[in-house]
Amino acid sequence: MSKEIIFFIVLLLAIGIFSWTCFRICRFFRLTKPAFKVRNIGKRIGVVLSVAFGQTRIMRKPVIGFMHAMVFWGFCIILIGSIEMVIDGLTGSERVLSILGPVYNIIIGAGDIFALFIAIFIVVFLVRRLFHAVKRFDGIEMKPKSHKDANIALSMILLLMLTLLGMNTFYLLSTENPVGTFPVSELLAPWFSGISPYHQHLWHEINWWGHIVLIMIFANILPYSKHFHVFMSVPNVFLSRLYPLGYLPNMETITKEVKMMMNPDTAYAAPAEGAIEEEVTRFGIKDVEDVTWKNYLDALSCTECGRCTEVCPANKTGKKLSPRKIFIDLRARMKEKGPQLIKDKSFDDQKSLLRDCISTEELWACTTCNACARECPVSINHPIMIMDMRRYLVMEEAAAPAEINAIFTNIENNGAPWQFSPEDRMLWAENITDNQNNPVIIPTMAECVAQGKQPEYLLWVGSAGAFDDRYRKVMRAFVTLLSHASVDYAVLGTEESDSGDIARRCGNEMLYQMQAMMNIELLKKYQVG
Repeated sequence: MSKEIIFFIVLLLAIGIFSWTCFRICRFFRLTKPAFKVRNIGKRIGVVLSVAFGQTRIMRKPVIGFMHAMVFWGFCIILIGSIEMVIDGLTGSERVLSILGPVYNIIIGAGDIFALFIAIFIVVFLVRRLFHAVKRFDGIEMKPKSHKDANIALSMILLLMLTLLGMNTFYLLSTENPVGTFPVSELLAPWFSGISPYHQHLWHEINWWGHIVLIMIFANILPYSKHFHVFMSVPNVFLSRLYPLGYLPNMETITKEVKMMMNPDTAYAAPAEGAIEEEVTRFGIKDVEDVTWKNYLDALSCTECGRCTEVCPANKTGKKLSPRKIFIDLRARMKEKGPQLIKDKSFDDQKSLLRDCISTEELWACTTCNACARECPVSINHPIMIMDMRRYLVMEEAAAPAEINAIFTNIENNGAPWQFSPEDRMLWAENITDNQNNPVIIPTMAECVAQGKQPEYLLWVGSAGAFDDRYRKVMRAFVTLLSHASVDYAVLGTEESDSGDIARRCGNEMLYQMQAMMNIELLKKYQVG
């Protein structure tokens, strides 16, 4: 009975400390903003099965990916045995789940095999970290503490596997009628058969207690280390953004303002009498209180593996941007400022995530190519947060670089990123001939409507197609093909304006939505859709 009491006290202490840690972390989520509604549960489960349990993204590096996947799958199997140990520890039973019969034999046998493989692979990981200069493990954001943290976690996992194999081995030796199948431990048991029964039982108890106590210690260390992803990765994948990479969500506050500006009835109207003024919200992200719960969840889930930074084209060309650093900095800043914000929401330490942690040079280096988000094994979307910080710089501080401000001005005045007159949008279409040297006529939507025609297709030329010398050649060749194939199409001509996408990706959501709504109205006018 004393063993059960001691186990209960140790378990209670471990659960208590872990619960307190989780409570502290959960309080920080109260400081964050809403992100999106969690829907499409079936699709999310499919993503979890593929990305989290299938380890599909990890497998992009086949050898090391397979090893990591084996460690993950092994942990999933061994977890069942750990649950059994907790039940045995509380009740004084021995192998309580053996009532499952053949299923139990499969689970325990698989766990025994996985324990050996995991131990071998963890040794490989440790050797790789300690003796091989893996470039993605380094970086300005990777402090010595990060490397020590990884080595400690890997060493603890190795000890967990060794104590599990030791427990199983001495269980076979110290028990007359053992239950379960132990393929690896059965091979190890003869090596220790010469030990006295007393010492066999003693070593079984040492390994049993060592294994379960290590689990409890490990679980309580994880929230303070990069290996917190052991707990957070599956929830983060489940709660990942389901829309395609590259999609940027609208800012609803901006949408509302632009609609009011473009509506003659509301643009200059005075506020209704007795109307409650809406709270002024900050555009974009300046500090931790501006991030969404998903941003912070991403930060907690980050494995610091460096796969995102490894594939980042900006980082590869020597620029300061490291997508990994963005979330390491967010996690550190929340740890620094969060406790004070919980006490006083108006707390200001005269520092911020933007500039003090993440420089503007890093943010403007991002090409929004989404290579980082595609590569991340736990489905973190880095560009979304980078874009929100750009939005703050542009719409709150008007602090975009001069070259980008010039682009904004050109789009506002000329409907294109360059200083070309809107009247020159059809110059690209002049003097086009086919292979028979016959002129190719490019019809416009206005001409078609005037003639009572409705073309089957609208060709969106875009600013690059209209003004860029290289893309003009592409567009001229393309319309030649369309004409040769007798495709019924038309272009908007001088009525067309820039899509605003470049403004959006530079953080000017206001200008983008104005351009988008004007283009939508134009398309509606010609019944396109």
